[in-house]
Amino acid sequence: MPRAYDRAITIFSPEGRLYQVEYALELVKRGAPVVGVSCPEGAVLAANETPESDLEDPDYFRKIYQLDDHVASAIAGLSSDARVLIDQARVYCQSNKLLYDEPVDIEALARRLGDLAQVYTQHAGVRPFGVSMIIAGYDATGSRILTTDPSGAYRGFKATAVGRKSEEANRLLEEKYGDDLPLEEAVKLAIEAVNTASDTPVTSKTVKVAVIPAETKTFKRLTEEEVDKHLQ
Repeated sequence: MPRAYDRAITIFSPEGRLYQVEYALELVKRGAPVVGVSCPEGAVLAANETPESDLEDPDYFRKIYQLDDHVASAIAGLSSDARVLIDQARVYCQSNKLLYDEPVDIEALARRLGDLAQVYTQHAGVRPFGVSMIIAGYDATGSRILTTDPSGAYRGFKATAVGRKSEEANRLLEEKYGDDLPLEEAVKLAIEAVNTASDTPVTSKTVKVAVIPAETKTFKRLTEEEVDKHLQ
């Protein structure tokens, strides 16, 4: 049928494009902004977790998830799709610990999630995962920031933003990021990038931050009081 490639996920267009994957990537660009920053002292994740309604319980509008002691992820896109990938990531982290008695390598985890997402781009009767993830953690190679997207690709970054107005946030990160950034400054930069990509100024109640310090290699969520200090 004419333009069947626009509906079927297994057919390339004459220009060599998979439209359903591109539509999923467009969905990610409409998601709440999330930011990941890596520095010698650890990794930082920040996200705008503003509920869509004043009546909504903010505890159920979460964008940052712990995957293991040393690794976490921030999501942009469909939270229902992300939930499936997060469950798979947690199982893989625990399986690696049981099999090898050591924490999973951050790149191996990103590759595993990318492999799973890629399967859903080449079979009829399914659709791509409508979510991108920033995976942050600390492993044997140091602090790491990697992203996965609906195409199944994964990439490594020093700092990156995903979601709504990510271009503006990434420009800010390019201007202000430094290789010797202390952890406290990395937290401030991540919050500033989220604020840049948000429609309204963020507060300690709407921006959530998690860190994985190199000293402890353990995931920690910052309290509202700690976030407020950085905002000021």
